[in-house]
Amino acid sequence: RTMPKFSVTDDPSRWKPTPPAYLEGIEPHWNEIRTMVIDSAAQFRPAAPPDFSMEEGSPFFEYVKEVYEVGNQLNDEQQTIASFWDCNPFVMNQTGHVMFATKKITPGGHWMGIAGEACRKVDAPLIKAAEAHAMVSIGLFDAFISCWDEKYRSNLIRPETVINETIDPDWLPALQTPPFPEHTSGHSVISTASAVILTELFGDNFEFLDVVEVQFGLPARHFNSFMEASKEAAISRLYGGIHYRPAIEDGVKQGKEVGHFIVNHLLAKG
Repeated sequence: RTMPKFSVTDDPSRWKPTPPAYLEGIEPHWNEIRTMVIDSAAQFRPAAPPDFSMEEGSPFFEYVKEVYEVGNQLNDEQQTIASFWDCNPFVMNQTGHVMFATKKITPGGHWMGIAGEACRKVDAPLIKAAEAHAMVSIGLFDAFISCWDEKYRSNLIRPETVINETIDPDWLPALQTPPFPEHTSGHSVISTASAVILTELFGDNFEFLDVVEVQFGLPARHFNSFMEASKEAAISRLYGGIHYRPAIEDGVKQGKEVGHFIVNHLLAKG
């Protein structure tokens, strides 16, 4: 907690705090934490995001436009997917001048829950269950560090901010925008890394019923595999209006690299 605070700039391409709470950027120094298995925070550095340009027809403009249009036309299933994978541990609520937080599960907690569901389904012995929970937690740890290394390197503005400033001042995403830069998508990175690890441990086409969010009032969802679940988690961030497509696609690639590296090193040594 003695590290310097993250400073916001006037650069139109750079991240700025988002409503409703306008919180400071969280954990800008996570890339300085020692990783557990991957060699460094920057080992799987993803491609840089598209150059910022709101000139009509530019790649970045088209990605912004996609978020705006998808958000305006969400169907019931897309809204359900966005809500199911929200995993926002600190949702801000506002009533008049009063603001308070509703605390729910984290993205990492959701995938630890999925690991538990897999263990229960196969009645895994203690050693197998311990291995699954340990490997997923290590994967989450290194995947978050890898993702945050890029987030504060590219420091890209969120869709909500740029849409409000240049397209529609009244537009709101389906989900509250988390308080940190956009690229890459944390859900995409950590979900894919977790899915790679769980697939290695329990196999492809492992059907399961995800009941992790039921305690928070959301219905269970059925998945045919861990990778199917991770793909849905990734695209949910486009539906939620908080990520551009490159952050999702590059995040999936980044997560696969982290997950496979951990599997190859930990299981090979085991």
